[in-house]
Amino acid sequence: MIELAVANDQETFRRMREPLAERGIRATHVPASERVIALGEDTTWDANEYDVGYVYPGRLMEGGVADALLEVPWLNDRDAVLTSRNKAEVIARLERAGLPVPRSIYISNDVSEAELVDVFEQFEPPVVVKPNSTTRGVGVAKAHDLDSFLGICDYLSLVHDYRATGDRSFLVQEYLPGATDYRVMVLEGEYVGAVERRLPETASARGQWKHNVHRGAEATGVELPQAWREIAESVAHELEIPFLGVDLLETGDRLVVNETNARPTIDAATKYEAGFYDRLADAIRSAVEA
Repeated sequence: MIELAVANDQETFRRMREPLAERGIRATHVPASERVIALGEDTTWDANEYDVGYVYPGRLMEGGVADALLEVPWLNDRDAVLTSRNKAEVIARLERAGLPVPRSIYISNDVSEAELVDVFEQFEPPVVVKPNSTTRGVGVAKAHDLDSFLGICDYLSLVHDYRATGDRSFLVQEYLPGATDYRVMVLEGEYVGAVERRLPETASARGQWKHNVHRGAEATGVELPQAWREIAESVAHELEIPFLGVDLLETGDRLVVNETNARPTIDAATKYEAGFYDRLADAIRSAVEA
C-alpha cells in the first residue's frame, strides 16, 4: 500500500480517498496551513510515514515546512506550483510557444501614473486588472474607465508598500465579454476531462462575472472538441507540469488560455474521462519511483 499525503483541501481529499484506496493508495489529509505544527524531536509528522505527496502546498512558506518534515516527492512539486502561480510567466511562456492567450501587459510596481494611463489607453475598456500570484479570483477586478482603473492600481500599490509583500506585480488584460469558461484537466500530458463553469442567472443579474467555483459558479462536465483538448495538452507540455488545470475562455470566434492551476480541485468522478483514477494512481506511483 502506497501512503499518500494530501495537502489539498478537504473536498479534494474526500473525493479521491476511496477511489485511490481501491487502487492500492492510502490517502491521508495533511494540511500544512491554518494549524499548529511541532518541530524538532516532537515533530507533527514522521518522515517515514508517507511515500509521496499530492500536491505541494499552495502557501509556499508552509509548504517548505511540510516538505522538510515529510521528506517526500510530490506529484506536482514546488517548482510546478510556483510556475503556475506566476500568471505573467505563464502568459509569456505560452505566447512565445504560439498558444492563444488574452492580450496582456505586465506591471511591476512602482510605476508612474503616466505609465498606467498609457497602459489603459492600449485597451478597449473595460479592462481586467489581476494580481499576478493570487488564486480563486482573489483581487481580480474589472475597470470600465480610467478613474476606476487608476483607483484599482492605487489599492494594489498600497498592498505592495508592505515590505513583506513578495510579489509586487499585476496584469492588465483585455476583457472578453460573454466568454464561456472551461476548466480542462491534463494528467501526465493527456486530457482527462473538462467542466464548464457557469454562474447562476441570479449572480449574473447582480453583475458578477468571475466564474470561479469558490465564488459560486457551478461546474458541469462537458465534452470538448479535439482541438481544444490538444491546446490544453500543449499548455501542460510547455509548462512541464504533471497534473494541471487549464482555464480556457471561448467567445465564439476566439479561444484563449486564461490561467493555469497546478493545485486543481478534483471534481466528481462523473466529470472525467473513463479511467481517470487509474491514470491518477499511475501518476502517483510514477512520482514515488522518480
